[in-house]
Amino acid sequence: MTEETQAAPVHTTVVENAPIAPLTTMRVGGPAARLVTVESTYDLVDAVREVDDADEPLLVLAGGSNVVLGDEGFPGTVVHVRTEGVRVESADSCGGATVRVEAGTNWEALVERAVAEGWAGVEALSGIPGSTGATPIQNVGAYGQEVAQTVAQVRVWDRVEQQIRTFSNLDCGFTYRHSIFKGTQHRGMSRYVVLEVVFQLELADLSRPIGYADLARQLGVDLGARVPLAEAREAVLVQRRQRGMVLDETDHDTWSCGSFFTNPILTVGEFEELERRAHTVLGPDVRPPRFADPHGNVKTSAAWLIDKAGFAKGYELPGSSIPAPASLSTKHTLAVTNRGTASSSDVVALARHIRDGVERTFGVRLVNEPVLVGLEL
Repeated sequence: MTEETQAAPVHTTVVENAPIAPLTTMRVGGPAARLVTVESTYDLVDAVREVDDADEPLLVLAGGSNVVLGDEGFPGTVVHVRTEGVRVESADSCGGATVRVEAGTNWEALVERAVAEGWAGVEALSGIPGSTGATPIQNVGAYGQEVAQTVAQVRVWDRVEQQIRTFSNLDCGFTYRHSIFKGTQHRGMSRYVVLEVVFQLELADLSRPIGYADLARQLGVDLGARVPLAEAREAVLVQRRQRGMVLDETDHDTWSCGSFFTNPILTVGEFEELERRAHTVLGPDVRPPRFADPHGNVKTSAAWLIDKAGFAKGYELPGSSIPAPASLSTKHTLAVTNRGTASSSDVVALARHIRDGVERTFGVRLVNEPVLVGLEL
């Protein structure tokens, strides 16, 4: 479905040679040739269209929690999305709550409000940094929930067709940490710029069924149980803080992109080969984690592979200065962290070293979750 754009008041600022690292959670990378900050959907569309019409490089940035920018910076325009707003379109016991959210709205603030309002379906996604508009791109998920379970529509600017389009849930192509918005490229970046996300949430005092074993143990309930929304949210925040996954200015374990690698999805044959290698390296009684996949494949744990390949929490690149500029989180092996002085080259060198070490040991090639701009792993 397509829509027409219309004129609106301008809420835009422009800065030349602007620092970008402070706008990201990893806090690395050089400046942008031009930074355009937009505060309305109309200005977001206009800014993107202007850059595309000029045939210049474009980077759309919102919460900055899933991007690593190269040390040389970005030689084009970074459009910083600061659009904010939450509109309840309907709320009743039959249909639940239909909530339309501007792309630049802080995700954690939205989840906090959902719990307070009694909107169930995103409580397990508490504490995730970044913007709401980024969540359908990655099909963000944690602790047994994914946004694919609650996204009703995604409204986007199509850079190819130069028009606004609305995608239904089925049109989004959601799979594990993936969507049509991530998979469809135009001139090196996504073809689609997310403008708004519409969520369909249940009106309830209780959470959706608990689907994560550690969370169930902390809450003292069985898998599949439902608990008060506020209790579910707080338990998730406890779990995330234990792993350094809740932003904290004073904690370098949170200066990261969260999980740097996705959990591998293997064919049955590939998983059997992983088991064989694990038995050889670690002993015959060791079994790699195995999780069901809806397409008949096998999902395993990237964190387990990293740890068992010899990269423990706090691991630093051999030969690093003291203190090391980058290391694995001291709380979780999946997070590559900036210890305060890292460059993007430091971050990528460590990530590459770990990826290659896992592949040598287990024959599984890890895939980075954050977008690398001006960098290659």
